[in-house]
Amino acid sequence: MEKNLTTGSVFRTILSFSLPFLLSYLLQTLYGMADLFIIGQFNGVEATTAVSIGSQVMHMLTVMIVGLAMGSTVMIGKAIGAREKEEASAVIGNTVILFMGVSIALTVLLLFFVEPIVSVMSTPEEAVRGTITYLTICFIGIPFITAYNIISSIFRGLGDSRSPMYFVAIACVANIMLDYLFIGGMNLGPAGAALGTTLAQTISVLVSFYIISKRQTGLSLNKTYFCPQKSIMGQLLKIGLPVSFQDGFIQISFIVITIIVNQRGLNDAAAVGIVEKIISFLFLIPSSMLSTVSALGAQNIGAGKYDRAKKTLGYAILITVSYGVLSVIVMQLAAEPVVGLFTDNADVIRLGSQYMHGYVWDCILAGIHFCFSGYFCAHGLSIFSFLHNSVSIVCARIPLAYLASKLFADTLFPMGLATTTGSLVSVIICIGLYLWMEKHRANASRGQTS
Repeated sequence: MEKNLTTGSVFRTILSFSLPFLLSYLLQTLYGMADLFIIGQFNGVEATTAVSIGSQVMHMLTVMIVGLAMGSTVMIGKAIGAREKEEASAVIGNTVILFMGVSIALTVLLLFFVEPIVSVMSTPEEAVRGTITYLTICFIGIPFITAYNIISSIFRGLGDSRSPMYFVAIACVANIMLDYLFIGGMNLGPAGAALGTTLAQTISVLVSFYIISKRQTGLSLNKTYFCPQKSIMGQLLKIGLPVSFQDGFIQISFIVITIIVNQRGLNDAAAVGIVEKIISFLFLIPSSMLSTVSALGAQNIGAGKYDRAKKTLGYAILITVSYGVLSVIVMQLAAEPVVGLFTDNADVIRLGSQYMHGYVWDCILAGIHFCFSGYFCAHGLSIFSFLHNSVSIVCARIPLAYLASKLFADTLFPMGLATTTGSLVSVIICIGLYLWMEKHRANASRGQTS
């Protein structure tokens, strides 16, 4: 299962590692979009809005868990690159202990605050009951969401990006089948969507545990590795917390934008919710490049191959920019029919296409700063990722979205551009931080040689 990512062609290594990663994100996105698509076929705008808002809250929680798990991926990757299998085993054991506690605490806390969360989201009155039901059921499934992401982070740190793809494929197929059963067959509405999601995740985790128990990992995992170690826990949190807070902050910014849009009416809320789902699909390659740069970079840095890590960053940026340009062209031409896949409401389609025309430019700029974020994380400098995202959110994304909502009441196009402007700020900061890192490393190298 363990794979060496520090030799061979950098470009080919990126492609071979990122393709399963990309397919995993594709399946996970289809998994998330299935609820919205299927409920749109059997229920009205109220149910669609409830699932849209509820799934946005769940997406925020999921990306924060994934961000926290980045600490595990990077630490395992560095240990494997340095051939320190004992260290890798200890990291895995401590990861399991840490996330078990996190999942239990989150479940209890969020179930207690489910109604205030729905209220803070400025959920339209027609969708409040459905949103509460959806979130209550999904919150109960948090331990299984956490378990899946623990397993995925461990495998990716070991250089195996294929196994997580198989696990999410199981969840995707199960979710679609269960959605049609609960929403279409049993007419459970938002509750059916949540049940399908939660049960599908449970099935995936159970199958993954069975497969892992039958597979040779190349690592020893006895009881001693599951004893909490202060130094390992501290490093896991040092790397993972800034990424988790960064991802959470990003999602909070989108939730704030959703709140702003919800105050404009039900059609605007549904339009933005649908476009957010489509954008999550378009961001598959940028997201896969972030994780690919993190995993490959960590192993190469652990092996002392810093130039190879830099080449990984360069090729990843080239791939994301090329893909981003293609996405912009396609969505400028086909936004309306794409939004129309999720609803037959003419006003929602019109508003959604306006939002998409502005938002889609973010595919280029976000792809660039995603790659830089992965590179910073591979170096253990995830605080840099938190920094550039925080500045862009506070100084550009939220204030510009608010102004656009107030100044342009008849169109969502300027609000879409607000997000793109936020990413532009991030790119500028990332370039500055990268140049500072390179200058610092060059000075350190001259000091060692002298």
